Amino acid sequence: MKDERWDIYDKNKMKTGRTMKRNDWCLKDDEYHLTVLGVVRRRDGKFLISKRVMTKSWAPGWWEVSGGACMAGEESEEAVKREVLEETGLDVSNAEGGYCFTYHRENPGKGDNYFVDVYKFIMDFDESDVSMQEEETDGYKLATLDEIKEIAKRGEFLHYDSIKAVFD
Repeated sequence: MKDERWDIYDKNKMKTGRTMKRNDWCLKDDEYHLTVLGVVRRRDGKFLISKRVMTKSWAPGWWEVSGGACMAGEESEEAVKREVLEETGLDVSNAEGGYCFTYHRENPGKGDNYFVDVYKFIMDFDESDVSMQEEETDGYKLATLDEIKEIAKRGEFLHYDSIKAVFD
């Protein structure tokens, strides 16, 4: 993570051939970086969600699904598999499912426009298989769709309105 770099994309989600330093919000209004989210669902219908540590500068204590930035040279699917493995200990390489959709955010004048590729993986796993990244999370939960909707209703689920279609 020392000199982590991200590819810069154009408005059509095509790589420009240029990169930026991680969190160096230097993007022009028509430039983007790429992030990924990986929703993991067990066959019993429960979803793996995690609670953000309270030391996070943004949305501390909120619930979320695994995700993060796509590194320079990395493809979206590689990035989501890496992020899920790093954050949960689960290898989704052989899981059912995959890419679902992309959404994007415009933050004019802030240098932080981004695309988000959303994935859903369906697989069997036991709680003993889950190994959450302690510096990133303050615990996890295997939640039903109704529990997730309730957390979202309280305004404590990150990105819910943008990704709720993946939970159906």
